[in-house]
Amino acid sequence: MIDTLAIQAVFERSLKLKRHESCLIVTDTVQEAIARPFFEYAQNLCLKSHIEVMPPSAEHGAEPSASVAQEMLQYDVQLLITQKSISHTKARRDAKECGARIASMPMITEEIANRCLNVDYEAVRERSLRLHNCLVQAKQIVITTALGTDITFERGERKIYHGDGGIFDYRGAFGNLPEGEVSLAPINANGVYVVDASIPTFGKLLAPLTFSVSGGKVNDITGDKSDTLKAILDAIGENAYIVAELGIGTHPTARVTGIVLEDEKVLGTCHIACGNDLSFGGTNNVPIHLDGVITKPTIVVDGKKIMENGTPLGWR
Repeated sequence: MIDTLAIQAVFERSLKLKRHESCLIVTDTVQEAIARPFFEYAQNLCLKSHIEVMPPSAEHGAEPSASVAQEMLQYDVQLLITQKSISHTKARRDAKECGARIASMPMITEEIANRCLNVDYEAVRERSLRLHNCLVQAKQIVITTALGTDITFERGERKIYHGDGGIFDYRGAFGNLPEGEVSLAPINANGVYVVDASIPTFGKLLAPLTFSVSGGKVNDITGDKSDTLKAILDAIGENAYIVAELGIGTHPTARVTGIVLEDEKVLGTCHIACGNDLSFGGTNNVPIHLDGVITKPTIVVDGKKIMENGTPLGWR
């Protein structure tokens, strides 16, 4: 059972739903049992609320139906509680452009909700903003790990995202809950990254996966079950291999469980994704966004170390 205090925190401290506003819960048949308590709480908090239950999507980043997309244009505040993420979809972006405040919670479990939603959102935002300030003028970011990660990112003029810390109280706000990351879509990347914590499809990893990157695109994946991963990406096409995101976790109580929604928020980790980057100001529109979570990274920004073996330096 989801703690009422966790649900209350979402509506009253994160989204700050008001009595006169409308609220939409988008869920699927897999996650409906988790979504229902949020809908019931919203019914008592605002004058208009609705829950939309759809079939589960095939992949993260796949578009919902046209009817669901249309419904998303009609509500002030929205929770997307689905098995596969619809964060990186045109439907979600269009709803944001209409002014909706949206929190996406793909694959959330009762355990994650109870551990991570009832937090001090102001403290998470302050930490995220300190990290944001470390990156906002960055030109080059280098990440290394003891397992073999050695990759260089060029940021260009791309925006830095997710400094809100989960406080989505303004028109057009969007992020995950639990929140707690700072992210960007690099304009280029070269090197190798070794995912050792988790990745969608496999969850928590027993053995690492190694991604070789050249010119901003993954050109090879090696390691246990890498053939399965490549088959998923190949089915979409070569643009599924484009490096889409670099993110750094800032959440104080998140831990690696095998569910990327939480794993990518863990303080002391970073994550690298390939696939759709439209939500981060990029131009790669494909129906997948695949985050790989990396533990104990050392991160250097324009020659200045901001994390060493997973320990934040100057922004914790």
